[in-house]
Order: sequence, then structure tokens, then C-alpha cells
Amino acid sequence: MIEVVIIENKPHKAGPQWKFAGAFYFATVVLAMIGYGHSTPVTVGGKAFCMAYAMVGIPLGLVMFQSIGERLNKFASVVIRRAKCYLRCETTEATEMNLMFATGMLSSIIITTGAAVFSRYEGWSYFDSFYYCFVTLTTIGFGDYVALQNDQALTSKPGYVALSLVFILFGLAVVAASINLLVLRFMTMQAEENAREEDKDSSGTILPLDGHVITTRRRSHEDQASVCSCNCLGNKQSESGALLPSMTLRYCNSYDPELVERASI
Repeated sequence: MIEVVIIENKPHKAGPQWKFAGAFYFATVVLAMIGYGHSTPVTVGGKAFCMAYAMVGIPLGLVMFQSIGERLNKFASVVIRRAKCYLRCETTEATEMNLMFATGMLSSIIITTGAAVFSRYEGWSYFDSFYYCFVTLTTIGFGDYVALQNDQALTSKPGYVALSLVFILFGLAVVAASINLLVLRFMTMQAEENAREEDKDSSGTILPLDGHVITTRRRSHEDQASVCSCNCLGNKQSESGALLPSMTLRYCNSYDPELVERASI
């Protein structure tokens, strides 16, 4: 019984968990998919509402974080462009690497600053605070370190509660911007690789036709039928007056009738 009482009372050192401040913090943690596990619904109605809230809130939260991340990327691109103009660089456009560097630096600043704040208010070591910030912003949420759980923080420190919520929401938006850029970079690399493979597969030989050049492309077995013969040439005469001999052009995607008429073997 003593063990049960201690386990039940330990998470509530911050004060009543289900007043507005604690419930708002719980709702934010659910929306951000962090899931510390420091407080959980107990009643059947609370569990049912939590599931319905998560089903509706999590997709909307993902859209919100993604939208904020995109706008942060746009703002960073404007800042980078103006900085390059001020430095008189040759290219003023913000590249993907520039944006990745900017969002990475911003993420590092948020994590290190948040670690210093939580270390001061929670009494953790700086490494433990850094670990908590990383686990929180990557939505891992082990729950071994949870903020706002000491000294009646939920009721006596409203500024600290607001700071914690802003850290979670803004930090997740910045991390979403970084992930968005990484995914975009990988997709671009994949598209470039596919384009190179298609160019390699479609490469063929070059046939000179009376000073003109026609690039041919490899075709499948069904497409290897003749596209031109002596019948379609109609045994027309060349410019020199000689009758064109019979010929067959293969593997030619497209051709100019005038070039074919003037072609000499």
C-alpha cells in the first residue's frame, strides 16, 4: 500500500494535474505526440475522449507544424537572399543546403537555450536538460524526465508553464522545418538519379544523313520494325538525279521526310 501511494502521489508534486494548466499541458503533449506518460486519463469517459481528441487533433497538429515549418523556410530564404545581396555574392538565391544549415542552426539554438532554462528551473544537470529537450522535440517522449513536475509548478509558476508550452510548440515547428528540408533533399536526389538512369537507357547512336544528324534511341523488340522503306520513298530521285536505292531505316524515333529523301547510302 505504501508503494502504491508513493507511485500515485509522485507525479502530482507539480500540483493538481487536471486543473486548466495541467490539462492544457496534457492536451499539448497529446497533440504533439510526445506522450510522456506522467499523467493519464483514468475514467472510461476520459479515455474515450482522449482517443477521439487524438484522432482529430494529431492530424491537425501535423498540418499546423508542417505549415509553420514551411513559412519558417520561406522566411529563412528571404533572410539568406538579403544577406547574400549585402555580401555581394555571385548567386543570391537560397539553396537547399543554405536552408538546411539555417534551420539546423536554429534547432541547435533552441535546444541549447531550452536546456539552460530547464537546467535552472528543474535543478537538472545541463546534459540531462539537453537530453530532455532532444527527446521532447524529436517526439520520443520516454518520460524519464518531465518538466513542470516539481514545487507546485503548474499553479505557482504560470510564466514557466507558458515558456514550456512555447518551447514545445515552436521547437516542434522548427524541427518540422528541418525534416521537411531533409525529405525534400532526398526526394530531389532520387529524382535526379532516376533522370540520369532514364537518360542512360534512352541513349543511342547518331546517324549522319547528308550533313544532318539524327539521334536514334533504343527501342523494344516490338518497335524495331522499319519506319521507312523504298516504297515510302517512292523511288524518288536525289538532288544529283540518281535514283535512290532501296533502304530501311531502323531504330529511328522521328524523321524529316526531306532528310530521308536526300539521304544517300
